Amino acid sequence: MAKLLISLLQLGTLDYATGLRLQEKLIALRKEGRIGDVLLLLEHTPVITLGRNAQAKNILGSAETLAQRGVEVFECDRGGDVTFHGPGQLVAYPIFDLRGFPSDNSNRKSLGVVEYVRRLEEVLIRACADFRIPAKRILGLTGVWTGGDARPSTISNESKIAALGVHISRGVTSHGIALNVNTDLSFFKLIVPCGIESKPVTSMAKELSRSVPLQDVAHALSRNFGGVFGSQILWLDSLDALLAGTLGVPMKPPENLRKLRGEDDPAWA
Repeated sequence: MAKLLISLLQLGTLDYATGLRLQEKLIALRKEGRIGDVLLLLEHTPVITLGRNAQAKNILGSAETLAQRGVEVFECDRGGDVTFHGPGQLVAYPIFDLRGFPSDNSNRKSLGVVEYVRRLEEVLIRACADFRIPAKRILGLTGVWTGGDARPSTISNESKIAALGVHISRGVTSHGIALNVNTDLSFFKLIVPCGIESKPVTSMAKELSRSVPLQDVAHALSRNFGGVFGSQILWLDSLDALLAGTLGVPMKPPENLRKLRGEDDPAWA
């Protein structure tokens, strides 16, 4: 049986509003069957996001402090509580139709929500392992953690290296995962990460005591998405390469990503 195909687009650094609008457009196209499965890799400018279960009290920084550090705040429809995105953190947004991915569960034909989340965690665990960073799940929590051995655990000495929050509508996924690579961890002092007070946050750079090339991590994530989701990964050069055949509109990021903010919305008609 032929492998599934995931188109991968690496977008550089985007503000959160632009990234969100891009997701919304791609989700609509995926639901209509006008594009296939897409994986976006990017960094965000500093932003605190609040998921559906977020509590405002988990933002610790004052409005003045956030402004001084250039941190925006956004509410969004992903699962989870409060998290931070910023430079040095690699974010992956899968726009997948789960109905096209076979389940490992013999009682299901396609991936369910829990199985999808477990696969995202597996991608992160394998990517960390590529850099000799042992990582694991923690029972009852979502995300990926370092500390101790690689078995699932409830011990309290782990540090969170990657966050995860998803939204699924009519079988199509959005939002995704955020892996701390060279992230300035002081930003996490502005929040209670994911609403969990007892566990610190770490990064690949901290675990390895050196900076890690972000592109190397991007390739590790790509490779492991392909392995975990049983798919071939096709790297695209531009958003135009993804959309031109569908929309017939030339569009070459990053300069034209401003169109996603509504400045030239007819490009999406």
